[in-house]
Amino acid sequence: MRTAGVDEVGVGCLAGPVISAAVSFGNQEPSIIFKDSKKISHLQRTKLYKYIQKNFHTSIGIATPYEVDKFNVLKATHLAMKRAINNLPVAPELILIDGLYVPDSIKNAKSIVKGDQKNQEIAAASIYAKCYRDKLMEIYGVKYSQYLLEKNKGYPTKEHKSAINEHGLSNIHRKSFKI
Repeated sequence: MRTAGVDEVGVGCLAGPVISAAVSFGNQEPSIIFKDSKKISHLQRTKLYKYIQKNFHTSIGIATPYEVDKFNVLKATHLAMKRAINNLPVAPELILIDGLYVPDSIKNAKSIVKGDQKNQEIAAASIYAKCYRDKLMEIYGVKYSQYLLEKNKGYPTKEHKSAINEHGLSNIHRKSFKI
């Protein structure tokens, strides 16, 4: 059965999009054991990102900061997940989603709490989403250097909050979040 794992990153950030990734191994068997992206180093994630990209079916779904503000972060996350699933180059027969809920209108899906620790395809999606978003935030960090995005990736660190207090919100900041 062709399965896809789906995970997201960036829900708790003050800046940048929510990114979801979908990964399907297809007929390939990974030669590596994947772990939750938060439990491995940046260097390991980067190597695994390239391995995943080269060997498996992958896709990304994005919910913009505007969509986070307009819909709320959970609905925006589900929108990003739907986009990732729809962007896969192959149609999965079963979709495994990290978290409590399956987004509305997703068929043949099951949610798994702590799925990035229990399922290899979800763990691979966790790594893929994290690397993709980290690269994007580094690019934003060049344009919005005053916020130190290449370092904090948009998360609510002390330095990031201080920069917001000093410079105000940029157009990639979530206006609906309390700072």
